[in-house]
Amino acid sequence: MIRDITIGQYYPADSILHRLDPRVKLTGTMVYLISLFVFKRFFGYIPAFLLLFLCVKASKVPISYIVKGLKTVVMLLMLTVIFNIFLTSGEHNYFAWKFITISDKGIRTAGFMAIRLILLIIGSSLMTFTTTPTLLTDGMEKIFAPLKVFRVPVHEVAMMMSIALRFIPILLEETDKIMKAQQARGADFESGNILQRAKALVPILVPLFVSAFRRAGDLAMAMEVRCYHGGEGRSKMKPLQYKGRDFSAYLVLLIYLGGVIMIRIFVG
Repeated sequence: MIRDITIGQYYPADSILHRLDPRVKLTGTMVYLISLFVFKRFFGYIPAFLLLFLCVKASKVPISYIVKGLKTVVMLLMLTVIFNIFLTSGEHNYFAWKFITISDKGIRTAGFMAIRLILLIIGSSLMTFTTTPTLLTDGMEKIFAPLKVFRVPVHEVAMMMSIALRFIPILLEETDKIMKAQQARGADFESGNILQRAKALVPILVPLFVSAFRRAGDLAMAMEVRCYHGGEGRSKMKPLQYKGRDFSAYLVLLIYLGGVIMIRIFVG
């Protein structure tokens, strides 16, 4: 199960999506995620699905690798669907018993939430699949640079997010090692009820937290030894520069945004 977590990890490949400027991908991801909450009919999700499908094909990231990452949110997806189906009342109730109600509105809402959650996770994951943490940090710093006027520590925030993304695969690998070590000692993480399974996770969480704090302390000490004082006055080895393909990507994004607005106005 731990190995199935792919969210936040970088997938190396030679694709046009990998070569795009990180600012384009960050802007496109934000616009795409916002557009998912604009549609009120299932028809509206057709352009969102088509854009995501084209991006996945252009990224050269295997679909099996993307789907594998969805396994970690299956429980969240199921809970969202179940709660919306059984706890949302509407004009036409198909079943009603005490506080449990199955209605047309509940089924529609559950369908919307499921589609939004799946597209949202795949869309945001595709950005991290095709962008290294270093480029992601540089892109975020460039995009949010105007916030420095309001004394927002843009570089520090971008650096923290970059470090967090870098720590995800490290902590996953550490968790896998701890679980195997505990299973070799006879630990059982599969059998029993929810409380017993939660109790069985304590021997994993304690050493994992200790390891995470130790790594964070080592990283902070390494940064202090190298006299790191933030991004003020620092230069870039590879400064970000827009190219022709980036402007073409912005054009596609504008066409998609125009289509979303038209669908929202005329279809709903």
